[in-house]
Amino acid sequence: MFQLPTPVYDATAGSGPDNLGDLPEWDLSDLYTGEDAAELKRDLDWLETACAEFAADYEGKLADLDAAGLLECIRRDEKISGIAGRIMSFAGLRYYQNTTDGARTKFLSDCQEKITTYTTPLVFFTLELNRLDDTALDAMLAENVDLARYAPVLRRIRAMKPYQLSDELEKFLHDLGVVGDAWERLFDETIAGLSFTVDGEEMGIEATLNLLTEQDRAKREAATRELARVFGENIRIFSRVHNTGAKEKEVIDRWRGMPTAQTGRHLSNDVEPEVVEALRDAVVAAYPKLSHRYYELKRKWLGLDRMQVWDRNAPLPIEDTRTVDWPSAEKIVMEAYTSFDPRMGDLAKPFFSDGWIDAAVKPGKAPGAFAHPTVTEVHPYVMLNYLGKPRDVMTLAHELGHGVHQVLAAGQGELLASTPLTLAETASVFGEMLTFRKMLDGARTEQERKVLLAGKVEDMINTVVRQIAFYDFECKLHAARRDGELTPEDINALWMSVQAESLGPAFDFVEGYETFWAYIPHFVHSPFYVYAYAFGDGLVNALYAVYEENPDGFQDKYFDMLKAGGSKHHKELLAPFGLDASDPKFWDKGLSMISGFIDELEAMEG
Repeated sequence: MFQLPTPVYDATAGSGPDNLGDLPEWDLSDLYTGEDAAELKRDLDWLETACAEFAADYEGKLADLDAAGLLECIRRDEKISGIAGRIMSFAGLRYYQNTTDGARTKFLSDCQEKITTYTTPLVFFTLELNRLDDTALDAMLAENVDLARYAPVLRRIRAMKPYQLSDELEKFLHDLGVVGDAWERLFDETIAGLSFTVDGEEMGIEATLNLLTEQDRAKREAATRELARVFGENIRIFSRVHNTGAKEKEVIDRWRGMPTAQTGRHLSNDVEPEVVEALRDAVVAAYPKLSHRYYELKRKWLGLDRMQVWDRNAPLPIEDTRTVDWPSAEKIVMEAYTSFDPRMGDLAKPFFSDGWIDAAVKPGKAPGAFAHPTVTEVHPYVMLNYLGKPRDVMTLAHELGHGVHQVLAAGQGELLASTPLTLAETASVFGEMLTFRKMLDGARTEQERKVLLAGKVEDMINTVVRQIAFYDFECKLHAARRDGELTPEDINALWMSVQAESLGPAFDFVEGYETFWAYIPHFVHSPFYVYAYAFGDGLVNALYAVYEENPDGFQDKYFDMLKAGGSKHHKELLAPFGLDASDPKFWDKGLSMISGFIDELEAMEG
């Protein structure tokens, strides 16, 4: 199945002011010029024929191929992936520009169904690959250097070998995938269609979430209560989507014999379960010295006896409520990227000049932000909902980091460019860190420095603590769903069980907050995706410490890591930096950077 990018919902996004400058829009013509483009019809026709011919040439015959024959087979599969990915990228990106447009929704659905139908005959390919004899395959890889390039792909495919079903059942599940996609689209369209009224003004979810970062506390409270009201009114739809998705996953996992609900995600991320659990345990153990300690500081800054949930993302009283227009945001991020290495600036430039970014908030547009790599023969596209807040500059830096990473990895080709989620956040979080450090160096007063530090700590807590709390929520949700249908109240209770633990004793929770699990898209689109954010943040903090300690030659090693895409395991990628994510102490390095920032904020209080 060809996955669409998952939008990242962020409680710092909303409908922005009018004085942001000329916001860029996507030019998707590098994919196709339109729904009726002759090239699109040509590619769909080619895909149908190519899939049928591939099946006719290879089904039942993989075990008879020599090294050269297997290489040709893999290359043909790679070209099919490229064409299918190009079609789905175009359909998906157009859909996210306006998820409430019926014509775009139909076009996406039609493309998905056609590609699913065309590619169903290819299901045999991975199944037969997994039946190849280990000794024979190793001999072919040793014999043919070009085939050996694909060894990481074959290793990841063969990791699924213990969980493989019969050919007939695998084809059935492939065909059935469009049904699961329909539930995901129901979620997307429900979220995009929600309407909220705050102080007499009607708005969508982005604008309402944006109010949670307003200076006016009454406005933040009103927005929180309105979000709770509307989520509550729609909670049965969201509960049904989550129940169905979790049950579908449980059935498939059970048939495959996967030991846990998380196993599939760990396999696709090419990461060992014990590494993820070490990360999770390190973060949970650090809650008191991270989120609990920071929010107690923030409670004092805000002059409150108790923090309410609408205070979590509140700006500091001393914070400038300035708007950062688009040209200024571009200048800040480009200077940060270029000062690290001019090559990085050169890679980032076309995103701004060539229609690779869609930045404006528009009716029906998917909330949040993402960078979608499309296919290696084209280029990535970045989606934002740019509102002119300082944190939006960090979001731009983050997504641009993804884009630069995807451009560099494209040289690996379609099957090897894609980076496991655990490493996919490396360049994005590193880009944020570069931008933050540039802004911090430019701080003119201690007050400005304090605001920047506090903002960075909040971003890191949202990336590390909040996402691990999300991960724990998902683990509890999927475990509970195995015992039967979950009511909305059941899911609400699971949500609240992780919120108090992660946010700490400074908080009270308003009635209705228990429904705020409803709008997080990753739970629906990509179960257990969320730990990748914490993984990426910890990894980058450790990387940045290496950069500060010994900058000589760091850039070249960093570019080599990004260029590797998905061709190397995380152990190989980190070894040149003297880092090892499988060492339990590794995560303490990243967490100590956050703790150090909080130390500095506490010292400012002295």
